Amino acid sequence: MNAKQEFAERLKDAMRKAGYEPRPSVLEKGFNSCYYGRSVTLQAAYRWLKGLSIPEQDKLQTLAEWLKMDPHVLRFGTQISRNIAQRKKRWEEAIAGPEREVLEVFLALPAEQKKIARAVILALAKAGKEPPAHS
Repeated sequence: MNAKQEFAERLKDAMRKAGYEPRPSVLEKGFNSCYYGRSVTLQAAYRWLKGLSIPEQDKLQTLAEWLKMDPHVLRFGTQISRNIAQRKKRWEEAIAGPEREVLEVFLALPAEQKKIARAVILALAKAGKEPPAHS
């Protein structure tokens, strides 16, 4: 299944969970009642439900609001959100104490000082990999 078809399945499922029949006419009417831009056509709603296209970001946001769900989950599904959360958790667990403090200070530095700090850190890392010189 491709990304458009996966989106269509999530959209249909979200409509059912919100108490709507996943039909183009229902989607068109519900969406247009919440959207303040140019109304979508019945054909556009059909294309979303059939997995032929994915709405633009502003329309996706309106769909999510109408269906009372997170737009990111509607667009990409829950697995992506879980993966992002797991990566963030691993990063936060790996960087703690003094290392976190150093990173926070680094991030607050002006661009030129970040450039210097980066060069120093990379030089230290390179020096640590070189074999010791023999006398």
